[in-house]
Amino acid sequence: MFVIIGYVFMCVCILGAYAVHGGHLGTFWQPSELVIIFGGAIGGMIAAQGAKGMKQTVAALPLMFKSTPYNKPFFMDLFAMMFEILSKVRKEGLMSIETDIEDPHSSPIISKYASVAHDHHLTEFLCDYLRLMVGGNLNSMEIENLMDVELEAHHADAHVAVDAITKLADGLPAFGIVAAVMGVVHVMGSLHLPPPALGELIGAALVGTFMGIWLAYGFVGPLATVLEKQGAATSIAFQAVKVTLLASLNGYAPQVAVEFGRKALSGSDRPSFKELEDHVKSAKGK
Repeated sequence: MFVIIGYVFMCVCILGAYAVHGGHLGTFWQPSELVIIFGGAIGGMIAAQGAKGMKQTVAALPLMFKSTPYNKPFFMDLFAMMFEILSKVRKEGLMSIETDIEDPHSSPIISKYASVAHDHHLTEFLCDYLRLMVGGNLNSMEIENLMDVELEAHHADAHVAVDAITKLADGLPAFGIVAAVMGVVHVMGSLHLPPPALGELIGAALVGTFMGIWLAYGFVGPLATVLEKQGAATSIAFQAVKVTLLASLNGYAPQVAVEFGRKALSGSDRPSFKELEDHVKSAKGK
């Protein structure tokens, strides 16, 4: 939503100021220059990313216009769910959660927290390490190292689209110059035309430089930043699960383990101790 608001605000300010001073907005409509700029930049991105990278980038496009699901209510549900699971382990033993982690969508605990259950990757991460805990063959240090390796791989995977969009933004100004130079070449071959016609051709050529810079820093660049922030939010969610499970593995009670996870959050997404305690109690009563 804020991406659209930002785009609208930017366009009103830039184009509005230009129009107020007598500029003709129709001058900016140069389809051939847009084809040169976008065609060149996207072609370079395809060559650099390959089929796998392009598939990941295209899959990430819808996320740019959505707000991150990782907010305070989500984390409160996440911690309440982990508290219930760890409490069950403490009372009935690790084998008691075997059916919950093998089929999480049928689990009476996990399915109760729809916002978390619908996050396939986070639920899979949680269940995978609960499964390792049930197996009992790895100590907390070994599991922590394995978690770090997986989180690094997840981080690298999430950055594929960010890097692709960033490089696309970096290339747009250069291809804007390419479009402008090609426009100047066209002008030089049209010197026999009267001055008004030459002025239109020169203006069209300069639009290429303007569009390349504007598209890069006004439209495409911010999308890379949005994706990067969403990736960081996802990493925080995984980190919260990691810290909570490790605290439980090291022998802390579920209440304390969840508090470890809460400390992994920051800013407005972190619930207070009292908020989380009240939410856990109300969720257990459902």
